[in-house]
Amino acid sequence: MEQNITIQLTLKAARVNCGLTLIEAAKKFGIHRDTLWKYEQDSTRVPHTFVLQAEQVYGVPADKIFFGVKSEFFRMREKVSS
Repeated sequence: MEQNITIQLTLKAARVNCGLTLIEAAKKFGIHRDTLWKYEQDSTRVPHTFVLQAEQVYGVPADKIFFGVKSEFFRMREKVSS
């Protein structure tokens, strides 16, 4: 059976991949660094405007960024690789 797997990045991975620190990225979003850190831990309820901004700031389509609880991302990844 063939699995259809979509590769996604966490918000933190998207930020790090484009070379931004937490503080630099927060400034680009116009939010406090603590808010961005919280979004990176759990982005289930981020505003839609943030999702659109993330595409622009990180240069990654929103469907390639995992929006949810970070621990769930890694749990799902474990299932796929086993």
